[in-house]
Amino acid sequence: MSDASKPTPGALDGLFVLDLSRILAGPTCTQMLGDLGATVIKVENPKSGGDDTRGWGPNFALDADGNRTDLSAYFMSSNRNKQSIAVDISTDEGQRTIRQLAARADVIVENYKPDGLVKYGLDHKTLLAKHPALVYCSISGYGQTGPNREQPGYDLMAQGFGGIMSLTGDPDGVPTKVGVGIADVMCGMYATIGVLAALRHRDATGEGQHIDLALVDAQMAWLINEGVNFLTSGELPQRRGNAHPNIVPYDAFECSDGHLLLAVGNDPQFARFCDVLGLVHLVVDPKFTTNLARIENRDALMVHLVPAIQTWTKNDLLAALQSVKVPAGPINTVGEALSSSQAKARGTVFEMPVDDVASGQVSLLGNPLKLSKTPVTYRRPPPRFGQDTDEILETWAKDTGADTTD
Repeated sequence: MSDASKPTPGALDGLFVLDLSRILAGPTCTQMLGDLGATVIKVENPKSGGDDTRGWGPNFALDADGNRTDLSAYFMSSNRNKQSIAVDISTDEGQRTIRQLAARADVIVENYKPDGLVKYGLDHKTLLAKHPALVYCSISGYGQTGPNREQPGYDLMAQGFGGIMSLTGDPDGVPTKVGVGIADVMCGMYATIGVLAALRHRDATGEGQHIDLALVDAQMAWLINEGVNFLTSGELPQRRGNAHPNIVPYDAFECSDGHLLLAVGNDPQFARFCDVLGLVHLVVDPKFTTNLARIENRDALMVHLVPAIQTWTKNDLLAALQSVKVPAGPINTVGEALSSSQAKARGTVFEMPVDDVASGQVSLLGNPLKLSKTPVTYRRPPPRFGQDTDEILETWAKDTGADTTD
């Protein structure tokens, strides 16, 4: 390969991440690190057939005979740019292998229950004592401390415990989780930030550290304005469906042929919005002149807006509002979103070659980061279970000179 054809080294090129995590939060973090250039080795348990999500259907990549592989859509969503090694850490041999890999690692990410790795000698205290420059990130449901530390962590439970479900859904309906595992995903994002911060400290001082991160902590942190609304007022936020607690009108509205979204963020936009709808008298009505007034008179305003909007088709109203720079948009299906011209222009979907699936490739969601000097790269497709075991043992866990005793 000529120098001109070589991919640009990623920002984390040369970094070695040992991934002891499974399901979504930890794998989201380690995939992000891999996308940025790190070498990521994913450790999977041979007793269970690997990461739980390998079996989470119903959608799988199929082999040439039409049989499903262990590449479920769920697994593929958070495990590209990784190698897979099959290791049973309950055995002496497995523990020795992990210690050998840990001796070479810059970062370890794990999501066992608190103290779950102590009996194997693979916990943060043990490994940091041997490797003081190591960055060791532990992800759990409720954290390493607190009265709930022993409880298992699941995205649904984190959304429920952390308050977001109380804000999500129709005002008179059932509290509703977000449609994807957002507590897991955001926890993975916080983990990525924590790892990068710890690496900067390590590079400056030579000192590694332990990162203690909980799904519930992360979920409560991203209550954002609604959390601070409560802390400021003492009043519990209410479910408003698609409506906004601090901006009106900001919601989904029904047109004659479906729904669209409006986000009228300031008073000049509201004036232009009313002009389009032929409701200019609302602009000078003191109940609606300012956003604060519209919040206080939300229901009264809807009496005017809802029937006026229902006389329009979606496309006509979108075009009219966009022409006067009033924020409005469609409610796309997943298919419409991912096939849109904007998604195509931004590389939202891409294909990676996979030799042992029938189509010869899999389609994945791209990383949204656009770095001008160290761009994201897609070097390895999501691995089959244990496919890199021999290579990893030969390359990373051989003749390291590391202390592999307990």
